[in-house]
Amino acid sequence: MSTALQEHDAAAADQRSRRSGGREARRALRAAPLAEDVRPIRAGLEGGRYKPLGQNELERIHEAVLTLLETVGFANAIPSCIEALTRVGATYGEDGRIRFPRELVLSTIKNAARNFTLYGQDPKHDMVIQGTRVHYGTAGAAVHLVDVEKREYRESLLQDIYDAARIVDGLDNIHFFQRPMVPRDIPDPLDMDFNTLYACIMGTSKHVGTSFTVRENVAPALEMLYAIAGGEEKFRARPFVSNSNCFVVPPMKFAEDACGVLEACVEGGIPILLLSAGQAGATAPAAIAGAVVQAVAEVLAGLVYVNALKPGHPAIFGTWPFVSDLRTGAMSGGSAEQALLTAACAQMAQFYDLPGGSAAGMADSKLPDIQSGYEKGITNVMAGLSGLNLVYESAGMHASLLGFCLESLIIDNDMLGHCQRCVRGIEVTDEALSIDTISEVCLNGPGHYLGNDQTLKLMQTEYFYPAIGDRFSPKEWNEKGKPDILQRAIAEKKKILAERFPRHVSRAIDDKLRARFENILLPRSGMGA
Repeated sequence: MSTALQEHDAAAADQRSRRSGGREARRALRAAPLAEDVRPIRAGLEGGRYKPLGQNELERIHEAVLTLLETVGFANAIPSCIEALTRVGATYGEDGRIRFPRELVLSTIKNAARNFTLYGQDPKHDMVIQGTRVHYGTAGAAVHLVDVEKREYRESLLQDIYDAARIVDGLDNIHFFQRPMVPRDIPDPLDMDFNTLYACIMGTSKHVGTSFTVRENVAPALEMLYAIAGGEEKFRARPFVSNSNCFVVPPMKFAEDACGVLEACVEGGIPILLLSAGQAGATAPAAIAGAVVQAVAEVLAGLVYVNALKPGHPAIFGTWPFVSDLRTGAMSGGSAEQALLTAACAQMAQFYDLPGGSAAGMADSKLPDIQSGYEKGITNVMAGLSGLNLVYESAGMHASLLGFCLESLIIDNDMLGHCQRCVRGIEVTDEALSIDTISEVCLNGPGHYLGNDQTLKLMQTEYFYPAIGDRFSPKEWNEKGKPDILQRAIAEKKKILAERFPRHVSRAIDDKLRARFENILLPRSGMGA
């Protein structure tokens, strides 16, 4: 063997040795848990780098909004709504429409609640809603559960809501849980509202969002929430449930039943998600800018309403304009236009310095497939990059809100980790510029960064690693039986549902609830008891 070859082999052996040492060091680091404040991704990362609208465009939208509220206004206000709004300066016309002088709207925006916290039952899940801090969560009213093994849709059940909640409870990248399905096995509206909320708050200690059909359904829910919190005052101090309230029927009409719910929730101390969900080309203008204008106008009317009832009550600027496929009229939640609408609405929330919540991740795809991946990934990352505070619908949803998939929660948890890493961006510091590290490796070191102190230091704090995503080499993948992500998600779902039964609500409190409310329908057998 030539001297050159011997030297080459010796250098290769030395490099393999260094790589092996680096691998051992990296394995040791992976075993050590990280403190929350140094993890590569976490709830509340600052977004806002992506801005589809320029300052002049934001101001033009704002002016159009004020014009609409002042000249068109809202129809179908209930008497208590008329009384509250006219008391603070809105006008009620002979045509039955409430109109909002711009001074009233501007003063409401100025004095509205901002920089508040949405609480979890467990304080570790508290979310500070301010600026461009980003949080991802679920939402929706799907009527079907996606059975991926049978490739079928079946009606969603109460047990499915509880199962979704307890899966989300253990997924780090899904920060809050708004009920994503309706229990089709409960026909009575009161029983449906009450049991939906019960299943959610028993399944997760994260912040929960829910809806109510009519005003009368709020009182028993509040009684339950006060009991779990340890009293009314404790719940009011840390409300761990918010009300997703579709107070408006686009275009520009109040929803009578939802307005009654809104009033009861404000009185009971529940934060309000003011939700406007017009569909571009159907119940909102087909022009993307016009859809944003209408959504903003509708939500600002709701903000005036809430603050007329109780100044400073926590309310979320919930502009949720959806997209139509104009060829068919069908909703297209996974479209590029949806991504733009959501990002633009995030900018409008920031324009007003209001806590913003909108929707992304609503795949048109019927199954967790390639289409689902690109639709969810694009819409969710654009929402995060725009600095949207609360990204609803971001995980588990399919068929443009008609189907919900438990396996997708697990897959989407990985996807949302990628999104959050993009939201975090790149920190440029003297240390990160790496001049000393590059010099050391090139001039004195082995010519690579494997095992370098900086590499080992940053491998957990700078880089995100998916939980079930495939990063095997082709050889490893083949040796492991050629698994795909859906197979791994199915296995993980079954493991979670067999083992994870949250116990943040004590058995004693649950016994009292079941004794007080005979209409609790979720069986203990389905809750691991």
